[in-house]
Amino acid sequence: MSSGGLRLVFVGPPGAGKGTQAKLICEKWGIPQISTGDMLRAAKKAGKLPADLVEKMAQGGLVPDEVVIALIDERTNAEDAKRGFLLDGFPRTVPQADALDTLLAGRGQKLDHVIALEVPGDLLFERAVLRRTDKLTGQIYHLKYKPPPAGADLEHRPDDQEDVVKTRISTYEAMTSELLPHYEKKGLLRRLNGVGTVEEVTARVLGALKTS
Repeated sequence: MSSGGLRLVFVGPPGAGKGTQAKLICEKWGIPQISTGDMLRAAKKAGKLPADLVEKMAQGGLVPDEVVIALIDERTNAEDAKRGFLLDGFPRTVPQADALDTLLAGRGQKLDHVIALEVPGDLLFERAVLRRTDKLTGQIYHLKYKPPPAGADLEHRPDDQEDVVKTRISTYEAMTSELLPHYEKKGLLRRLNGVGTVEEVTARVLGALKTS
């Protein structure tokens, strides 16, 4: 851990389990989990995003870097992020990684680790398409692995629809083809098997943080 806290990036395709693992790691270290997806959905709900961008997001399209980086800048500078933070799903490209480095360097900070969760494509598709969200609580369930309680008012999020998931996975693979080697060269990347129980994957993550 560098001075000033623990700053992590979690990388992985949709359905790799980044969100679940991020929550557990953040609870352990007392740092906030910063998800660009969550921030964009919140901005969308608050009516802060233009209609054309909202439509683009619903179709699995890319959000302009400047929009995402501005959100990251504001969020990582918040009081609860002074001791560190975990970025869930950002950056995804080398230009975004460079922008993040520049942002942190301006504060005298840097990343500590980049954790990449790797999961086979067919399993990713099953994980994502069968996810459902409780409209009332925001709790995420899975029709196969974590069935919702009876009577729950469920939503099948647009970005978990079959066509959109296929687009998101292929987009992720194309975008990160240069990102992972980029972080590997910097000595920050830890590639981990994302298949197994939540506890098994958590143990791998903690082991990587402890030994790196």
